[in-house]
Amino acid sequence: MGDALTVVALAAVVLFVVTLVWRLVPLRRDLGTPADRATFNTLHTASLAAPPLRCGLTAGGAGRAARHLRALLGTPGLAISDTEQLLAWDGAGDGHGAHAVRHAQPATEHARTEVVGPAGVACADPDCPIKVGVVAPLVVEDRVVGSLTAYGLTASAGLVRATNEVARWVSAQLELAELDASRTRLVEAELRALRAQISPHFVYNSLTAIASFVRTDPVRARELLLEFADFTRYSFRRHGEFTTLAEELRSIDRYLLLERARFGDRLQVTLQIAPEVLPVSVPFLCIQPLVENAVRHGLEGRPGQGHVTIVAEDAGSEALISVEDDGTGIDPDLVRQTLAGGHDGDSVGLGNVDERLRQVYGDDYGLVVETAPGAGTKVSMRVPKYRAGVHA
Repeated sequence: MGDALTVVALAAVVLFVVTLVWRLVPLRRDLGTPADRATFNTLHTASLAAPPLRCGLTAGGAGRAARHLRALLGTPGLAISDTEQLLAWDGAGDGHGAHAVRHAQPATEHARTEVVGPAGVACADPDCPIKVGVVAPLVVEDRVVGSLTAYGLTASAGLVRATNEVARWVSAQLELAELDASRTRLVEAELRALRAQISPHFVYNSLTAIASFVRTDPVRARELLLEFADFTRYSFRRHGEFTTLAEELRSIDRYLLLERARFGDRLQVTLQIAPEVLPVSVPFLCIQPLVENAVRHGLEGRPGQGHVTIVAEDAGSEALISVEDDGTGIDPDLVRQTLAGGHDGDSVGLGNVDERLRQVYGDDYGLVVETAPGAGTKVSMRVPKYRAGVHA
């Protein structure tokens, strides 16, 4: 009886294993041919190396990318250097890393792939797998910025070609990093230019208004001074290309509070803000300049009251934002020149805001300006609620 149970148990185990194998075999086939799997593994390894390189040619980025690049080439050792020093070594024979910059010198000087033979690479250890090096330059915008060296026992034609191609791919990632850095510098320069336009006009008028209350209403003068400090702290902050719509509107509220101290009841403001769009990320200082323009054109140089309306609506995948005044209006030709890249004229940062919106979201997302002399001005924009890379 016991033997019978044992046989039954063994049969059940065998049946289970056969069933499991039968189920897994189709899954294995679903992964494709060996060539398909090799292609997938190569692309996956390259995808792991890309993010560190997108930070530029730094020791940290090179260190994180080196092991993935060595896996791509399948070599015992790999070095990444700039033109002056070793940034990363991965693999066996790390003592060879001290000589990597010297090994790379001919390749970086002549901007071409070079092979360094055993006379220049091999060490006294007979078991060391590092005998030769294949050095490929890393080139960004026609400048040699460093080198990638694959170390191994022999320098086959295949290894030379592979090292050259991997170096080209690394160079492409470094060029993308340069573009990202250039874009960041451009945005920072545009923000500095915008702040330079805003600050002289607004700072002078705000401080003048605050000074007028120092003797007559010192409590209000103190409150206004604190609001002015909060507004300037936000406007001149140095971190972040984006902010939330809620933060931008909070800063605009401080701005309007200071302007009401100057204009009194002459400045009338209406806000229509949908709560759903408050968390939406927007380019930093993209709305405040429009409000400042509305106040200037709506009140300055004309008697009586001026009305400014700020609207932010929920439109499905987008937020619709507009700033409107009932003031003197603007010559449409001047607006077209401004949005085409001309001088902003009497409009604070209009062209600057339009250009930054187009850079972030594309040409379909620039400013729309409706205006005519004596007919007021309405400036509108559409902002996607979600866009890759856009977050406060």
